[in-house]
Amino acid sequence: MSNPGNPANPGTPPDFFTRFPMREVSSAELDSVLAEEGVPPLSILFLWGRDCPNCDIAKHAILSAPPRFIWPEVRWLHDNVYDDMEMANRFSLHGIPVFFVFRGKRLIGKMTSWPGIGDFTNVIAGQIAALPGYHPPPGRPKLTLVKG
Repeated sequence: MSNPGNPANPGTPPDFFTRFPMREVSSAELDSVLAEEGVPPLSILFLWGRDCPNCDIAKHAILSAPPRFIWPEVRWLHDNVYDDMEMANRFSLHGIPVFFVFRGKRLIGKMTSWPGIGDFTNVIAGQIAALPGYHPPPGRPKLTLVKG
């Protein structure tokens, strides 16, 4: 639903998950998904809710620059916690959006609320750089902190 009358909340992009594909997971399947073989070493779990203004702001930011949020070392997962209270309870959520970062099955960090494009991508770039044996591909631009 778009909300042109409120510039602070632009509304939910109706095609967000088509334009920026993420794998939907439930609380019941999260552990097995995180344990899968042959997947990128990092997983970002985006916990959001329907009609959540801050979630919509994050979605619009991601859609404003999709290539900045795509890394070969990362896969995206998502869950609407309003429809999956077990997931909300599992992580003791007190607000959304929340982005959990996993290395394999191990939770290594979380970002609560939406920190902005620059801060978000900087945190993920740091986690990628910390991967054992990681060497950036030749010609790949160095990620830097850009406020936005």
